[in-house]
Amino acid sequence: MVVSPDIYNLHQPMLVAVDCIIFGFDERGLKLLAVKRQMDPARGEWSLMGGFLGGNESLDEAAARILHQLTGLTGVYMDQLYAHSHPLRDPGARVVSVSYYALIKISGHNQEQAKAHGAEWFKISEIPPLIFDHNEMVEMALQLLRRQAKTKPVGFELLPEKFTLPQLQALYEAIYQKELDRRNFRKNIQSMGLLEKLAEKDKAGSRKGAWLYRFNIEKYEAFKNQGFFFNVSV
Repeated sequence: MVVSPDIYNLHQPMLVAVDCIIFGFDERGLKLLAVKRQMDPARGEWSLMGGFLGGNESLDEAAARILHQLTGLTGVYMDQLYAHSHPLRDPGARVVSVSYYALIKISGHNQEQAKAHGAEWFKISEIPPLIFDHNEMVEMALQLLRRQAKTKPVGFELLPEKFTLPQLQALYEAIYQKELDRRNFRKNIQSMGLLEKLAEKDKAGSRKGAWLYRFNIEKYEAFKNQGFFFNVSV
């Protein structure tokens, strides 16, 4: 059956946006990067970093562009989250937004670039009211992160290349917002054989220091191809 091009004129045009939920981690815990909105409606209110889909872009390309505009980073971990399509979600126009969540190393992003957009890091427990349905997007992203961190090594995207076991445990405690048993956590995480102990220590916290480790991504990929199942008990 041939469909007449006129059928397109029977439907209301609408905009497609992409919103990025950007998580980072430091000694104060898991954080969200939010920006001061610089356009109406809701100018000056806290918002996720977003933008409209370009005519020659895929959704993934638009998400990568928006993330780079805010942080200066490329090649970071990103995952498409959901299509938000409530007819009244944006008072400015009929806008369908596709959300992505990203995990970045706070120390690696371009701070001046972020400041130019009025960006600020907020602890997960202190996120301010965001525009439209953005708080709902953040909550959905947190739930996905918590599901994935148990069965995929996505949490390591938030850590520096070299990290201590206390830092790794603090990360998982921040993601799941609960205290984990030190002995059981270390036994579980080390039993997978994916952490490479380095011949150096981090002495920032004490004179004795703590051994530094590195996540061995090459070994993980090899194990995964053999049917290995990453599993962190929390």
